[in-house]
Amino acid sequence: MIKTLKLQKAVIAFILGILALIAYKVMSVNKVESSNYMLSFAGILFIAGALMLIYPILFAKKDKEGCVELDPEIQEEMVATEAQVSTTEEPVTEKVVVNEKMGEA
Repeated sequence: MIKTLKLQKAVIAFILGILALIAYKVMSVNKVESSNYMLSFAGILFIAGALMLIYPILFAKKDKEGCVELDPEIQEEMVATEAQVSTTEEPVTEKVVVNEKMGEA
């Protein structure tokens, strides 16, 4: 699911944020002055990861009924079925119109 929604970068950002927090704790125990920079870096990574997680939800495509489908595999199947339905419906409607013109319908 993570791979299909392309959230791998967000997960990597969270993992790097956790590693940066661990580095901050080690640096703060050793009383290194630049440990605050590591804490800031961890915060930036967490914010970036959160934005990457929210991105698919904010920019998800809506279907004709206004519903949002977040699973891309199901969405691709729905688009393929709609394309098949539309191609099968067009010749049928043309045939009905031709039959009406000829007086058969």
